[in-house]
Amino acid sequence: MLTKTAIIETASWRDLNALRHLEQVCFPLDSWPLLDLIGVLTFPGVVRLKAVLDDTMVGFIAGDIRDGRKLGWITTLAVLPEYQRHGIGSQLLEECEKLINTPVYRLNVRVSNHAAIRLYQRFGYQQTSIWHGYYRDGEDAFILEKKVDRREYNIE
Repeated sequence: MLTKTAIIETASWRDLNALRHLEQVCFPLDSWPLLDLIGVLTFPGVVRLKAVLDDTMVGFIAGDIRDGRKLGWITTLAVLPEYQRHGIGSQLLEECEKLINTPVYRLNVRVSNHAAIRLYQRFGYQQTSIWHGYYRDGEDAFILEKKVDRREYNIE
């Protein structure tokens, strides 16, 4: 695997067009509608990060905190195909987890997205359930979860 170090920075509404392109390329069957993209770039409490290489947004991740700071939900992670397998998804996921900083993280992924599943497994995510027919074309989604040492969080 070749590693490219991207610049990871906070995304904003100014990144709407680049994010729309990224979503359409990476998720042609399930790209988010325009209003959802605006929301993920503007709603308070959302961690939104972009990966920039060669002055281009090549990746994006978003997540938020739920259940009274006990659960972080990774809502999307995408890297343009020509930049995949270069460590950019790992950079984004690692930084997003740091910023969310909860004892449990969850996400959903297409059961057929083996590359993404391998990435998440390398980060300690394990399948906890399945949502049948979750995606528009009827494909199932795995729900993956990662737990970290709860002693760091003073949660009883």
